Amino acid sequence: MRYQQIDNALFIRNRKEFYKHLAPNSLAVFNSNDIYPTSADGTMPFKQHKDIFHLSGVDQEESILVVFPDCQEKELREVLFVIETNEHIATWEGEKLTKEKATEVSGIQNVVWTKDFEATFAKMMSLAENVYLNTNEHLRANTEVETREDRFVKWCKEYYPVHTYKRAAPIMHQVRSIKHPIEINLMQNACNITEKGFRRLLSFIKPGVWEHEIEAELWHEFIRNRSMGFAYTPIVASGGNACVLHYIENDQECKDGDLILMDFGAEYANYSSDMTRTVPVSGRFSERQKQLYNAVLRVKNQANAILQPGITLKDYHVEVGEMMTKELLDLKLLTSDEVKKQDPAWPAYKRFFMHGTSHYIGLDTHDVGSWSNPIEEDQVFTIEPGIYIKEEGIGIRLEDDYVIKSGGNHNLMGNIPIEIEEIEDLMNS
Repeated sequence: MRYQQIDNALFIRNRKEFYKHLAPNSLAVFNSNDIYPTSADGTMPFKQHKDIFHLSGVDQEESILVVFPDCQEKELREVLFVIETNEHIATWEGEKLTKEKATEVSGIQNVVWTKDFEATFAKMMSLAENVYLNTNEHLRANTEVETREDRFVKWCKEYYPVHTYKRAAPIMHQVRSIKHPIEINLMQNACNITEKGFRRLLSFIKPGVWEHEIEAELWHEFIRNRSMGFAYTPIVASGGNACVLHYIENDQECKDGDLILMDFGAEYANYSSDMTRTVPVSGRFSERQKQLYNAVLRVKNQANAILQPGITLKDYHVEVGEMMTKELLDLKLLTSDEVKKQDPAWPAYKRFFMHGTSHYIGLDTHDVGSWSNPIEEDQVFTIEPGIYIKEEGIGIRLEDDYVIKSGGNHNLMGNIPIEIEEIEDLMNS
C-alpha cells in the first residue's frame, strides 16, 4: 500500500450511514474488482471497486463485504472475507492482509477467509429477508464487461431465488456523494500532488517539447509523491488538439505560438483530483489568447458563486450557459440574432462550449451522486468551463475541484496558479 493507512473511523462511519437506508432484516453484499487479464499471462494493475473500499478500506482483490446490521447473531452483522495468505503467495506476490490487519484497516471484527464464504453466507441468508445487491448504475457506465459483482448477482439469485432483492446503488450514490472530513483531506492530498506536477511543468514546457514528454514529467512527480499515478487518462493537447475534448494520444510536438490544454489529476489513496490548465507554449499569451482565457476564467469564477446548496445541477448549468453566452457575445463569436433564434435544446453557446460545467468527484473522477436532487453541503464538484474555436486552433479550459459550503465553496486547488500574470511569471522565471 503506497499511501498512508487511513483512519478506520472513516469506514465505520460510512457503514453506519449506509445502514440508515436499509429495510429491516436486510443484508447487503459488496465484491472487490477482478484483476483483469491482457494477454498471455499479463494483467492490468489492480484497482479496487470503489464501493467496497468506501465501506471497508480494503484495497485487495477477492475480498467480499457482507453487512447485516440488525442480524440477531451479533457476529454476523459485519463480515469481511479476504483471501487466505500463505508462504507461496507471499513469495510470488507479496503478503496479503492477515485477519488482524484487515480488522485494523476496516474496523470490522469478524474477518473470514474467502474460501469459507459460501458456508458463512448460507447462514446469513437463512436469517435475512431482503438482499441488497450492487450493480453499476452510473449514468456513463459501460457495462459490456462482466465483473465479479455481476457474476455474484447471477449466482446469488440462482441459489437463493425466493429472497427479496433490492438495489444498493441508489443508496451508495447518496452516501458517497457527501464527503467526510477525512475524505476531503485525502482529496486535498491528491490535489496537492497535482499542484506539484503542474508547477514542475511550468519550467519544462517550451517550443519543441512533445506532449508525451509532458505526460512523463507528471508521471514522475505523481509517483514520487506516493500516488499510484493518474486518476484518469491525461489530456495533453497542444494547438488544435485542444478542440478534441477527449484527446489522449499526446503524441504531437508543442509549437511556438500555440496554447496547450492539459487536463490531468493525481489519485491518492483511491481518491481523485481533476484539474485543467491552459498555458502558452512560448511562455507568453498573445492578446487574443488573453482575451479568450479571461472570458473562461470569469465564467469559472461566476459559476463558483452560484454552485451552492439548494440549487439543482440542471438549473445551475442553465445559468452557466447564460454566463457563457454573454461572454461569447462580447467576444463577437455569437450575434444577438443567433441567440434569439437558438434551439433551447442546444443553445447557441454550445457551438463553442459543448460540454457540462461540473460533475461530482471523489473516489471516482466522475463520481456518483444525484443529478436531480438539490446540491448539498460537503459534496465535491469540478467547475470547468471552456471555449473551443476550431478555426483558430484554440481550445481553452480551466478546472478546479470545490467542496460545497453554504458560506462559500472551498477550492481544493486554490493554490494552483491560474491567473495569466502568475503563469507567465513562473514560465519565464
